Amino acid sequence: MRSLFAGLNILFLCVSALQAQQPETAAPEETPKALPLPAAPARDEDDGVRVAVLGYHDFSNTLKETEMRINTGKFRRQMSALKEQGLTVISIADFAAWKRGEKTIPARSVLITVDDGWNSTYTDAYPILKEFGYPFTIFLYTKYVDVQGRSLTLPMIREMQKNGASIGSHSLSHHYPSTVKSQQRKGPKIYTEYLAREMGQSKEFLEKNFNQKVTAYCYPGGFHTDEMFGEGKKMGYEHMFTVLPGKIKRSSDNNALPRYIILGTYDKIFTLATEFRDSSVALADAVNAPKQTTAYPVKPEPGSVVNTRLPTISADLTTVTDMKPETLVMRVAGFGDVPAVFDPTTKLLSWKVNRRLRTDVCQVSVSWKTMDNKVVATPLLWNFIIDKEAAYQPNGG
Repeated sequence: MRSLFAGLNILFLCVSALQAQQPETAAPEETPKALPLPAAPARDEDDGVRVAVLGYHDFSNTLKETEMRINTGKFRRQMSALKEQGLTVISIADFAAWKRGEKTIPARSVLITVDDGWNSTYTDAYPILKEFGYPFTIFLYTKYVDVQGRSLTLPMIREMQKNGASIGSHSLSHHYPSTVKSQQRKGPKIYTEYLAREMGQSKEFLEKNFNQKVTAYCYPGGFHTDEMFGEGKKMGYEHMFTVLPGKIKRSSDNNALPRYIILGTYDKIFTLATEFRDSSVALADAVNAPKQTTAYPVKPEPGSVVNTRLPTISADLTTVTDMKPETLVMRVAGFGDVPAVFDPTTKLLSWKVNRRLRTDVCQVSVSWKTMDNKVVATPLLWNFIIDKEAAYQPNGG
């Protein structure tokens, strides 16, 4: 069954823009080491920051690489690459504070996670992470904590906690999708009780044994149901992670956060995860610039960030009283005059972009003539920002 899950994971991740489904082992998670980041005012809007979450499982210098096992030397090279590329590795605590709008973090940030609890997390990965000073999160499934074989022991985990590790839950038993579905078919009451065991008892065990509040959860194999969202929130899980790849932004759904599962047999995943397009820093700067205003409502709103390169651009001219509709002109940077359509009933002028926007910032202007044939003194003029990182994700436009 594990090989089946691994096969599913690499199939989805490598062949289609990535939908993975695979469970396995668990390991350390959060980071008591908080970066000295400046406090920021709470805001709901996109701040331009993107976070790549890396998901690892097992490590070895001697055993053959598999989807879930990576060579220790390769892992070291990957950790070095993060530094060489100028990427900032943040803790789960700083990630959570940023997500709540309480802190700022660098525009290109990385969160390192390790699933399941293999002892190679301690023997192979931990010395490297400690050497680089990287915080990391271990997602543990509690039935594989301090048991015989290759599992992490309690002393190992506690030592790692003192040097950058935080703890997250990976369920009680690392249940398989078939098990979850069979419990779900038994009805809401039994299914809720089942989730209370898998998600709730795991949280209780981890908090009791590691003296740390556990607010992050990683779905085994990435499999989740809508019921898990509500139950997880009731239990105090603030952020729940999948195995679907993609960059996280502040507005990303906390119930299904994307994560890149780093495979030992397919190095391209790490490359995709750590590729932040050149516009990342510029995007953050643009988002945090003073907000523009327009005399009439427009969409995308001035200074806003859109996650598609084929947006609909519009201007609501309901309150304009002195205008010849036939003289309306919309100009879009890179396109010139565009065939925008004016609806005389709603007084909405709109145009659906028909060729992908290529620049980071798009400027739009709308002008018209008054009834006495004079060009309006102050045409509408505004910019909006294209998040090309998000736009390159599946269904991003």
